[in-house]
Parts: sequence; structure tokens; C-alpha cells
Amino acid sequence: MNSKKALGNGLLLLTAFIWGTAFVAQRTGMESIEPITFNAARMALSAILIGGLALIMRAKRRKSPDERHKEGTIPDVTSESGPELISETRQKIGSDVIKETKAEDRNTVLGGVLCGLFLSVASIFQQMGLVYTTAGKAGFITAMYMLLVPILGFVLFKKKNTWLVWLAVLLGIAGMYLLCITGEFTLAYGDALVLVCAVTFSGHILCCDRFVRLGRPLEIAAIQFVTAAVVSGIAAFIAEEPTLEKLTSAAVPILYCGVMSGAIGYTLQIVAQKYTDPTIASLLMSMESVFAVLAGAILLNERMTARELAGCIVMFVAIVLVQIPLKTSTS
Repeated sequence: MNSKKALGNGLLLLTAFIWGTAFVAQRTGMESIEPITFNAARMALSAILIGGLALIMRAKRRKSPDERHKEGTIPDVTSESGPELISETRQKIGSDVIKETKAEDRNTVLGGVLCGLFLSVASIFQQMGLVYTTAGKAGFITAMYMLLVPILGFVLFKKKNTWLVWLAVLLGIAGMYLLCITGEFTLAYGDALVLVCAVTFSGHILCCDRFVRLGRPLEIAAIQFVTAAVVSGIAAFIAEEPTLEKLTSAAVPILYCGVMSGAIGYTLQIVAQKYTDPTIASLLMSMESVFAVLAGAILLNERMTARELAGCIVMFVAIVLVQIPLKTSTS
């Protein structure tokens, strides 16, 4: 394993740790503030941090065609071609660059807004669910997106999956049953809310997968956080009673989730995925569910029944299986 790949894998594991431990901060924050208000505050903080970084990077990137030519990003034309041809060539290349930039801008804004809508709904339901369930269970239920993404990809985009993926889906359903379904065959209220979060996060992942190829990832992240902050803020003022006192009392959890889980976690993910295989990346990030259980047990003294632990184990096996690459059937 080369050093860059090792660095990327290490950063992704750190990202999973940050996201997993954030469940503890989210649950702790519910002791003094309503869930949607908490979510709006953490998203606003992430938007400020990532937005500032995105603006700095954008300012550095925006240069005239002549400046880009001097740096070698626009090809040179030999002096034998004549000054008129050189000028026309540079103008044409500059025009192409402007067109590409405009298309990138459109996809960046559209992708950021759509990803932000998915993110706001997912995070609101997750935060509301944490009022009624444990950090550990919430972490594993949220990780169901690893199983839901291939299902939605097949239903919406006819993307074929291997038999191992479908086996993982069945195992995931079995693990979900052990973890969340009571003896009366009902889904606990808090677990149901987090399950909605997992479904919505699946949409968020598919949306990100599409637009990150067409736009600029860091700016998409900034716009999605702004969108999520606005949507959550509006919902908070409608459904709850946000006050400065409540925000102050939950300042530490908000800071951890806004800075670590949101701004730093997302940036680490973007940087790390440049250096590692996407399959390995997904597997490493799914470790957030394990860290959530460990953090809940160590910091909040949460305990699971033997049945719930069995459900966690089955779901983790499913999450691992769904990452193993196999060739899909061509038929």
C-alpha cells in the first residue's frame, strides 16, 4: 500500500470516528434544546466554515484566460502561427473555458441545493429520533443507507447489483428486525424516525454521486449546508421555540457537530477519497456505526440487550458484504 493510499484510508477512518462520536454529542444536546433548532444551529456553523473555505478557493481559481495561459493551463500556440491566429486561438479557448465554468456553476448550485434538501430532512429526522432512541442504535440504523443505496439505484436507475448485494440487503433487514422491532412486531417510534433518516440519506448519497462529477465538490458542500441551515431554521421557528439561552446551553454539542462532524468530517471525506478506492472508502465510513455504539457505551453508559447486539452484528456483516466488488450479470 502506497503512502497516499494509507493516508487516505487513515483520514476516512478518522472521519468515521468523528461521525460516530457525533451521535453522542447529538443525543447530549437534546437535554437542553429542541432537535430541529439544534440541527439548524449545527448546519449554520458548518455553512459558515465550509462556505468561507469555498469562497477562498473560488477566489484563487477565478483567473482570466491570459493568467491561465501564463500558468500553462491553456496551451500555447507557436509564434510561427502568426499573431492573429494566436489571438483567435486564445479567444476560442477562453470562450470554451467560460462555457465550461458556467455549466459547472449551474451544476454546483443545483447540486448543492438538492443535496441540502436531502441533508436537512435526513438530519432533522435523525435528530428527532435521537430523543427517543440510543446513540448506538441510531448509528446502526443510519448506516442502513449502505444497503438502501443499491436498492434505490436499481429501482430508479436500473443499476444492476451482484447476488452478494441482495444477500446483504436480506441480512440488513434481518438485523433491522433484531435491533428495532419489538415483540409485538412494531417499530419503536425513535427507531422509525431514524429509519426515515436512513432512507433520505440514501437519496442524499445518490444526489451527491451525480452532481459531484458535474460541479465543484467543496462549493456543493457549502451550498448544501446553507440550504440545510435555512430549511432547518424555518422549520425550527414554525415547530419549536428557539432562544439564545437554549443555544448557549447546548453550545458544546453544537460546536462539535458543526465543526467536527459537519465541516471537518465532510472536508476529510473529500480529501481522502482522492487517494483511495471508493469501495474501501465506503467500508471505512460505514464504521461510524461501530464507533457510535462504542461511544454511547463509554460516554453515555448505554447498554444493549443480547437481541439488539445480535442485530448490530448482523447489520455490520451486511454492511461489509455490500462493499465486496463482484462482477454483475450481463444478462
